[in-house]
This record gives sequence, structure tokens and C-alpha cells, in this order.
Amino acid sequence: MIMIDYLLSNLWALWACVSVVCLMMELTSGDCFLLCIAIGSAVTALVAALGGGIYVQLIVASIVSLFCLFAIRPKLLKKLHEGEDKRVSNADAVVNKVGEVTEDIPANGFGRVAAGGDDWKAKTADGSALAKGQRVKVTVLESIIVTVEKI
Repeated sequence: MIMIDYLLSNLWALWACVSVVCLMMELTSGDCFLLCIAIGSAVTALVAALGGGIYVQLIVASIVSLFCLFAIRPKLLKKLHEGEDKRVSNADAVVNKVGEVTEDIPANGFGRVAAGGDDWKAKTADGSALAKGQRVKVTVLESIIVTVEKI
């Protein structure tokens, strides 16, 4: 009974601990969900420290956390991921890169081209032949085959 009375009189500390734990766990997830719960817990810790009852604390925690989830989180995620759709990733970044033929490309056949830091199976856009050492520009990426044009 003494322990329950102690916890009820110091719930602000429990809410503060929940907030800190949620913030630490948010560092590993990065989706801002736990951040909303941490904010709700921090506000509730203030309410508890000011003498709000347990039911008031639960209501405040719920309202503030839900408000953060539905009003703040979408805007925060949008701001954090701003400009990501413009960035080209992985193999798509090789398009428009200048490279060099490393293995002859016969007419209407395949050879090899070094471009974007990798060596690619390559063909020419117009079906012409290219000799080893010629500089080319990658125009299309289809699976693992690049289409190139002579520069």
C-alpha cells in the first residue's frame, strides 16, 4: 500500500521516464511515432507535477499523443523526407553518366562499359559497333544492361 501511494504521488517521474525511454527508442525507429508518445508523456509529467489526478493525466496523455500523431507527425515526416523523391538511387544513378567501353561492342551485339563506378553489360542505341576505349554516355538502364551513345 505504501508503494502504491508513493507511485501515485510521484507519477510525474514515471511519465518523465516513459518520455525519455520513448525518445531513446525513437532514435532507432525514425518514424516519429514514439516521438508523439514521448511528447504526450512529457506534457502529462507536467500535469502530474502540478497535481492533476490520474484520470486527468490519462486524458491529457491520450489527447496530446493523438494530436501529435495526426496533426504534427505528418508535417514532420513530410519535412524530414523533403526532396527525397528527386534523388536517384542505386543503379538508376548511372543514367546520363559518361563512361568508357571496356570490351568491344559489336554491331547489334553486347559489350562492356565502365560507368558510374561499375562495369555494365552494354549495347548501343543505334546498333553500331564501338571499340574498346571509346567514351560513351549511358542513355537507358534496362535491368542490368545499359544502352549507350558515342560521345
